[in-house]
Amino acid sequence: MPSSPPRPLKRLGQHFLVDPNIVRKIVAAAKLRPEETVLEIGPGRGILTRALCAAARTVIAVELDQKLEDYLKETLGDCGNLDLRIGDALEFPYETLPEGTVVVANLPYYISTPLLFKLLEARPRIDRMVLMLQAEVARRLVAQPGSSDYGILSVLTQYAVEASLAFQVSPGCFRPRPEVGSAVVSLVTRKQPSVPVENEARFVRTVRASFAHRRKTLANSLRDEGLPAEQIALALAQAEIVPSRRAETLSLEEFATLAEALTL
Repeated sequence: MPSSPPRPLKRLGQHFLVDPNIVRKIVAAAKLRPEETVLEIGPGRGILTRALCAAARTVIAVELDQKLEDYLKETLGDCGNLDLRIGDALEFPYETLPEGTVVVANLPYYISTPLLFKLLEARPRIDRMVLMLQAEVARRLVAQPGSSDYGILSVLTQYAVEASLAFQVSPGCFRPRPEVGSAVVSLVTRKQPSVPVENEARFVRTVRASFAHRRKTLANSLRDEGLPAEQIALALAQAEIVPSRRAETLSLEEFATLAEALTL
């Protein structure tokens, strides 16, 4: 008999997936091939990990909770293709992943946004991602200009990947039951960014500065980030963007044009 699993830790935001039907849907959404490598972040008690091991060549599972190490080694001891790493996913060396890695994960909600940015930075090594997230974050990933969910995460995600909402997941599929709804998203790495930019770092800085003061106009938000008023006015005129617009109304193409006009 396997030993009892460690209790979930509130400080790590642990909500373990327990619904096998959701596991099947996640694996189906990932469209795994037998020769592929999978990166799973936060395997928890291993219900999804086992299914991934059955579908892929190698599964690299990164778990922060050291108390889960012995339990996972015991319960998944028959999965010879599992590479279990105990450590912080925010410090994982993503540059060491094999090219074409598929990321499949129930991301810890309390660090999902910084993890997403880490994964987007690592996209040269990643073919696609199927991620379970807090429903609110999932909506932000696929949000369109003009909506209340549209922001930095929407722009930088859609610049790098093709994002789509796969399905919703109810709180009852987890133990303990979370207070918020969840959703699974599919993110397919683009071979080329969705809009051409001359300098990607400047594009990112422009997007961040534009959304830094969300309730303010674009011109005021950029000014409050330290840009001279004359430079802002010139850049907005060159990009043909009305200064009174707000960042959430700009398309990716407009952000790219503005980034080229600014020298952030």
